[in-house]
Amino acid sequence: MPLEQETIGMLIGGFSIIMGITFFVVLLLFFSKKRKPFRMAYGLVIGYLVFFSWAVGQAFNAISFDVNHPMASEEISLRFGIAGVLWTISMLFLVLGLMKFSFSKKTHMEASHKQQM
Repeated sequence: MPLEQETIGMLIGGFSIIMGITFFVVLLLFFSKKRKPFRMAYGLVIGYLVFFSWAVGQAFNAISFDVNHPMASEEISLRFGIAGVLWTISMLFLVLGLMKFSFSKKTHMEASHKQQM
């Protein structure tokens, strides 16, 4: 797809910075001793971040593909299709992580409530 010359670089740079910060914060939470009951949920969020980043990378590859290539349309469609599958997997990780947060919190709260009694 024809874009301004610096657009792809700015998209990749901005996305990488934000995802790097997010990944670092989730890793800190993952290894936090206070949040040990939620480790599985944070692991699933890390899986989400990895697959989402991979999906966005495939989408960037599709956007920046040479349109003068003889089979450009097919190649771009394939790359967007791969990005869609990776995005779907990432969303499954996110949903499973959110469910795990819900179940872990409920179980953790019930256990601490029983200890208080």
